[in-house]
Amino acid sequence: MLNFSEILRGLTDTIILARLSEGDSYGYQINKTISEVSQNAFVLKEATLYSAFRRLEENQLITSYWGDEDSGARRRYYSITERGSQLYDENQKDWDRIESMVKKLIYA
Repeated sequence: MLNFSEILRGLTDTIILARLSEGDSYGYQINKTISEVSQNAFVLKEATLYSAFRRLEENQLITSYWGDEDSGARRRYYSITERGSQLYDENQKDWDRIESMVKKLIYA
């Protein structure tokens, strides 16, 4: 049986960029959306998520800023950069090629 978490782990950065391509967001919401969309098949540990944010920010693929919430804890929001958008587009194309190859290999 395939281990979805292991397969998706290598795609963590691309998955985060995909979420941010839809608009700025914060860690908890991004992780919640990933969990919901994957029907709980892929849930990032907090350390993994924030390590990915640091890596993406260091590579200038995302930027972050503090929200100005009136109540509760302040949230750190993340935004995709132009460079991040370009990488996301490239990764989408790569994924399409990989998906096509795997289908040919499995269903051939």
